[in-house]
Amino acid sequence: MPDVELRPFRREDYWLLSTWLRDPLVARWWADDPSLIAIEEQYGPSIDGLDAAHVLLASYDGTPYGVIQWYRYVDETDYVIALGDAVELPDDAASIDYLVGVPELRGTGLGSAMVSAVLEPIRAAGSRTVIVPVHADNVDSWRMLERSGFRRVGEADLEPDNPADDRRHVVYRLDLSG
Repeated sequence: MPDVELRPFRREDYWLLSTWLRDPLVARWWADDPSLIAIEEQYGPSIDGLDAAHVLLASYDGTPYGVIQWYRYVDETDYVIALGDAVELPDDAASIDYLVGVPELRGTGLGSAMVSAVLEPIRAAGSRTVIVPVHADNVDSWRMLERSGFRRVGEADLEPDNPADDRRHVVYRLDLSG
């Protein structure tokens, strides 16, 4: 598996995320406003330590290529209610959101490497379970989770990231060792 570096996302990374959010494949599944003002509104609180999400920039061989964020479900109460009706959600459970923003690096194993790299900080923070809902039509994403050791544990009716999608999600789980 490629060796990737994760570092905290910073304000000087906004332009890069803005570019990636404009890519058609990223925009399809990560329907965030790519304007710098919207990125500040969404990610500034995490950067300033005011939001519990940990947002990280992934690089390979010195080149930034993606973003991954992780958070504990206890900090996302509305989501716990919606997801908890569909699958068992342990008290320590965390989740991740991720994107590979560089088109030519998709399908190279760097998505799986980014997911594998974020598991250590999640484990170090005390979470032993990672549960990830993915839209049912986002086959590339859930197959990447499967390659990373996650197993499908259910289906859920959740608010989609992209308003053009229906509510069908598949839910994946990975149990972390000690």
